[in-house]
Amino acid sequence: MSAKRSVPRTAKIIGVKESLVLIEVDEDTPIMKNELGYICVGEERLKAEVLRVRRRTADMQVFEDTRGVRIGDTVELSGEMLSAVLGPGLLGQVFDGLLNPLHTLADEYGFFLPRGVTIPALDVEKKWHFEPSVGIGDRVSPGGVIGTVPEGEFLHKIMVPFNEPEPVEITWIRGGNLGVQEVVARYKSSQGSDLELTLSQRWPVRKPIPQALIRKRYAERLFPAEPITTATRIIDTFFPIAQGGTGCIPGPFGAGKTVLQSLIARYSTVDIVVIVACGERAGEVVETITEYPETKDPRTGGTLMDRTVIICNTSSMPVAAREASIYTGITLGEYFRQMGFHVLLIADSTSRWAQAMRETSGRMEEIPGEEAFPAYLDSSIKNVYERAGVLRCPDGSTGSLTMIGTVSPAGGNFEEPVTQSTLGTVKTFLGLSADRAYRRFYPAIDPLISWSRYLDQLGPWFTQNLDVNWVRDVKTMQELLEQGDSIYQMMQVTGEEGITEEDYIIWQKSLLLDMVYLQQDAFDDIDACMPRSRQLESFRLLKGLIDTNYIFKDKNEIRSFFTELTGLYKNWNYSSPDSLEFERYRKEIVALAVQYGYIERSEQKTPLNQ
Repeated sequence: MSAKRSVPRTAKIIGVKESLVLIEVDEDTPIMKNELGYICVGEERLKAEVLRVRRRTADMQVFEDTRGVRIGDTVELSGEMLSAVLGPGLLGQVFDGLLNPLHTLADEYGFFLPRGVTIPALDVEKKWHFEPSVGIGDRVSPGGVIGTVPEGEFLHKIMVPFNEPEPVEITWIRGGNLGVQEVVARYKSSQGSDLELTLSQRWPVRKPIPQALIRKRYAERLFPAEPITTATRIIDTFFPIAQGGTGCIPGPFGAGKTVLQSLIARYSTVDIVVIVACGERAGEVVETITEYPETKDPRTGGTLMDRTVIICNTSSMPVAAREASIYTGITLGEYFRQMGFHVLLIADSTSRWAQAMRETSGRMEEIPGEEAFPAYLDSSIKNVYERAGVLRCPDGSTGSLTMIGTVSPAGGNFEEPVTQSTLGTVKTFLGLSADRAYRRFYPAIDPLISWSRYLDQLGPWFTQNLDVNWVRDVKTMQELLEQGDSIYQMMQVTGEEGITEEDYIIWQKSLLLDMVYLQQDAFDDIDACMPRSRQLESFRLLKGLIDTNYIFKDKNEIRSFFTELTGLYKNWNYSSPDSLEFERYRKEIVALAVQYGYIERSEQKTPLNQ
């Protein structure tokens, strides 16, 4: 939507402390929190944001290098909040934390990006074919759809500005090939003003898009009722994440967070993926940027980048912009959710984002909390994750925003403030273990410390779509893992000779579950991606193997049996369902179990005795 800009107001810098500047305004010059301003240093205009207002003075965080900024320099106040430009052309792009397209910046200025440069997020020269869906005289609610633009595999909906208080009346509209800044419609607002609509609109990143729409009943927040399928067995079966839910992946360096989040982004049953790389090492981010355009998308057949947006603010980029990058990414996710898409947002990592807040808070001389993090750390983390959810949009479609944040606690200490605040907010905790990673157990999600509140919450979905006893059986398997760990700890002290054969079999069964179901080969085309249907088949077979009673001569025979069974089962995991090996390995698994076991007829049927 086009809007008249207010006449720029000015202020003077009266103090500089690294990326923080103190400004002073005249008595008759209003100023608001989170207002955007520009510090004039010669020909350069450095973008900054107001963090705190105290009468005629205000603290501003500068999103770029402040070298050369001096007391007395002029600051232009825009009268606008820090905002994101929303419209067609976002998909497939790599932006910095302030939504500057990095590829365009590199093409024009090289790889050493100058400061004070702002490039439009959307290509203003590119034409999009706009197809109107409303006519003159129609009344459309805020967030309602007036037409669509094809963008790759998706229909990008053009919507009435979300901040309109009441439905508007369309007074003029046209279709055709148009740029993002060209007027496509005019409407009369509820106040009687005549306004124009373009293919793009702006929205303040720190303000949730659907907030006013929900309050005025144009949109409705729904309860998450089904899980996303990540194709990673340990997540989908034991620690599910709801569509529109929240989760976190904390873990030490080298535990496999980057590979795991890449798998989740590639195979999850979502339409659009938003990756926010805030504060991670540049090497990891470069790997993501180079791999995604070359990775085949299993959903569309194109590349994974075609339905991905990457917000990139690495550890070598400005700290202040790192803090804003999370909000920029969430705003993009909310925008696509308003179109009825299912969106996955992965923030890597929220620890670096929190550290950026800590640096800024220290410069503002605020009273510190635990480990010098700001006292409002907990509420800030909650505000971020609460923007996820399922939404019924004004046009009747349903969209969702699922948020998964990775946490990088120093030394793998899960007791530090960022991890603890995150655990109190999210509903799925996928704790990565350095010990499992050291033993090459990948994904290194520790089943003994991880949890998901969605397992019970989504029980009706599991009952209807998988098995009536799904939740009960999964919890039984979790208990087996706990039993096996207790026996293993005892064996560390007494050795195999110090435990009974019965306990030894329990430990071997828990080890079988761990080796063939909890672990997964991320670099095998078949095993890396296991759909729900095959997960169900595998889980039923494995439960039958575990529930079967076996007769062995001694512990050597027990060990040999489970070693052979594990090898056959892994080969079955690597076999394509439409191959001859798939059925052959399955028959060999069942035959081996029947050879050593007996089945009580009074027991409930399992895949072994059906």
